[in-house]
Amino acid sequence: MIEEILTTPPFLYGVTTYNSSGLWIYKTWLNADLTFGVAACLAEEMHVNLVLTVVCITRLCPAVCGVNLGTCVLQGDPQPPALFKDGDFIIGGAFTIHYYMRTEKHTYIRRPQPLECIGSMDFRALRFARVLQFAIQEINNSYDLLPGITLGYHIYDSCASVPMVMKVAFQLANGLDLVFNDTDSCAKSAAVLALVGESGSTAAISTSRLFGSFGIPQVSHYATCACLSDKRQHPTFFRTIPSDHHQAAALARMVKCFGWTWIGAVRSDSDYGNNGMASFLKAAEEEGICVEYSEAYYRTQPRSKLKRVADVIRRSTARVIVAFMSVGDMIFLLEELSQQPPPPMQWIGSEAWVTDPQMLRFNLCIGAVGFAIPRSVIPGFRNFLFDLSPAKVLKSPLLTEFWESSFSCSLKQQTGSSTAMPACNGTEDLHALQNPYTDTSQLRITNMVYKATYAIAHALHGIVCNEKRCGKNIKIEPHRVFDQLKQVNFTKNNYSVSFDSNGDPVATYELVNWQFQGDGSVSFVTVGQYDASQPKGQEFSLSRTIIWYDGSEKVPVSVCSESCPPGTRKAVKKGRPVCCYDCINCAEGEISNETDSLDCHKCLPEYWPNNEKNKCFPKPVEFLSWNEILGIILAASSISGSLVALSITLVLYKNRASPIVRANNSELSFLLLFSLTLCFLCSLTFIGRPTEWSCMLRHTAFGITFVLCISCVLGKTIVVLMAFKATLPGSNVMKWFGPHQQRLSVFSLTLVQVLICVLWLTISPPFPYNNMQHYKEKIILECGLGSAIGFWAVLGYIGLLAFLCFILAFLARKLPDKFNEAKFITFSMLIFCAVWITFVPAYVSSPGKFTVAVEIFAILASSFGLILCIFAPKCFIIVFRPDQNTKKHLMGKVSTKVH
Repeated sequence: MIEEILTTPPFLYGVTTYNSSGLWIYKTWLNADLTFGVAACLAEEMHVNLVLTVVCITRLCPAVCGVNLGTCVLQGDPQPPALFKDGDFIIGGAFTIHYYMRTEKHTYIRRPQPLECIGSMDFRALRFARVLQFAIQEINNSYDLLPGITLGYHIYDSCASVPMVMKVAFQLANGLDLVFNDTDSCAKSAAVLALVGESGSTAAISTSRLFGSFGIPQVSHYATCACLSDKRQHPTFFRTIPSDHHQAAALARMVKCFGWTWIGAVRSDSDYGNNGMASFLKAAEEEGICVEYSEAYYRTQPRSKLKRVADVIRRSTARVIVAFMSVGDMIFLLEELSQQPPPPMQWIGSEAWVTDPQMLRFNLCIGAVGFAIPRSVIPGFRNFLFDLSPAKVLKSPLLTEFWESSFSCSLKQQTGSSTAMPACNGTEDLHALQNPYTDTSQLRITNMVYKATYAIAHALHGIVCNEKRCGKNIKIEPHRVFDQLKQVNFTKNNYSVSFDSNGDPVATYELVNWQFQGDGSVSFVTVGQYDASQPKGQEFSLSRTIIWYDGSEKVPVSVCSESCPPGTRKAVKKGRPVCCYDCINCAEGEISNETDSLDCHKCLPEYWPNNEKNKCFPKPVEFLSWNEILGIILAASSISGSLVALSITLVLYKNRASPIVRANNSELSFLLLFSLTLCFLCSLTFIGRPTEWSCMLRHTAFGITFVLCISCVLGKTIVVLMAFKATLPGSNVMKWFGPHQQRLSVFSLTLVQVLICVLWLTISPPFPYNNMQHYKEKIILECGLGSAIGFWAVLGYIGLLAFLCFILAFLARKLPDKFNEAKFITFSMLIFCAVWITFVPAYVSSPGKFTVAVEIFAILASSFGLILCIFAPKCFIIVFRPDQNTKKHLMGKVSTKVH
């Protein structure tokens, strides 16, 4: 910081102040009470950190003041206390009783006018000042606390203006002496030992920075900025009101508790509003609350700024608005909104305005909810407030102003002053007044002043009193009071008072609701509590029903997007806060079983969501069972086929001596019928729940029985070919393919398949497994092939034999019709090959249990094709054409054909 002392006319000092960048930002004439050699402080005016440096240069004093060296004369006019009482020890008080200060344009050619508070009086703040008087009166009359000691007070009105705050602070530190004459500069003690105040955070910050430099303790009743808990910046600051850190957390917790995720926020553009709202926004973000807008306004800012803030509120979609504002700023905002009321909304207030009686005139805030300092009772205080008479009032300009404002009459006419108001006639009755001064039903902040005063008194008691007596002639330095305040711990009127390491009390709040009463009036009703000393999650509790802005007990809704029901998830809209989202249905196979779920979760592989996608249920297991129609039809077909094969076997066996049976190799025919019976029956192994044994049996039984069947057909075909070769002159081919060779060929061909199946079962056998890939919503219980090579080797071998049989039968198709089966075998092999050629793509593409059904169908179709094509003509002749079942007939036909 750079400070420059300007030379000015002999009766003034000028100060030019620079910021940290060296830029000129402020210039004014000083008129504060300056008696220290050097006094420095940090203040905030117009939201700019200023360094006010005041130097009384003793070498200029003879020329300027006309006095001896070591003497400094106050250049400005002292500001008299609004309320004053002398005593052995003096306690300072600073309250915001007015909200404006008279301003003037400095010309730097004449002496500035003294600072002066203007505007209407805040009767509630006057009550704060009066409770300090009351507390000191109680202490002075007490036999337990500071007995024999008289406390005095200097109470000032700082009118919420930093220049006035600083002037008051200097006077509280330096006293009201017009001339300071001390060879040992700065050896004089402070005029007050401690200060009760300031009322606002900005004013308290300014005072604390000055008082902290000199060790003067300050106990605030209303400055809630969390920044004041920083002991590096504000080492001697205490307060009886909780820090906004706790209030911000309580507000965020309450907003979350009622399910509001889309809110608006307005704040005072001051230390109180900015710091408090910053704490709230941080806590709200942690609770998942989104803020549509956050606007700031201060009552001295242009009206255009106020209108812009009001328009933002009117256009907003949030139905809940959190206002972290001082009373003065809130009044300005509500007056502007009243000109064009926005849609009804729920107001959430901070402790600064939510219990201020003058706010009740705004119907916009009906149903408002906010945290407030707990209501208290101060015995005897109401009588003290009413103990005023015109004679007492005239002794104080502040009380005179109160009296005249309350009764609209002038006390000054009694003293000869002229005024437009009628003279007070002495019949004025304070009991008839209904204003914040006389209203003692809501003693909240008032009790904070009361506790602050008693805290200082207890600190003084610990210094000047021992077990025997109290000494009034002891010289006390403010830093001793500061040290003692840190140890204060007492109870007054059932209210405990103590400070933690940051100078803060235990945070307790009441949740207050603005409710209509039976007579149509609005009052503050306590509906809950917040106690920061309780375990986490148990701090907030409701004790009665809240009546909301619409007059109902139903909690209003304020969300950017409606809650996403179970079965959906939230998808944040691009460019919008996280509370603005779309509800997206969970993807296939996923569920969400909570409202407003951020993600959907996959079900376990064995589970599948219900239609609502909020629960996972076990997937249905599907296999070709005995109970379903398809299984019953296939099983019936399989049994029917086996019965047909047995019936044909019986017919042929009964007529085994007939020419048609003997002419077609009866031994191979019976073996073929046996294998066909097994083919029909092996399809039954494909039906039912797959097990380890059934999986191995179904494929191996199918492969072996079909090879046995095709081997028999192949043998019959070769016999037909060899038989006709044997009829040629000189041919002895039949001796190489007689019955023994036929049996051996069938056995050998079947043995190859058996070996393939044994290798398959040994290396990687089929096994039952849950197929969850084909269908996502159900499980297909099927037999895994184990080794696909083994499976296709079995089928390939069957196909090879069938193809060879088809070729041989095709070559023998033109042999005499009645003597051989060549053309019937050709046709049967054509059906067999067609069935199994179409089986391959059908098997690969069939879903689920239909894969098994396709395989069973192929087995049955090929089996029926063989049995019908090869044996149906013989049975027809045996049963229906016995006249053709003769050797003569068969030979005659053959002879005719040959010729």
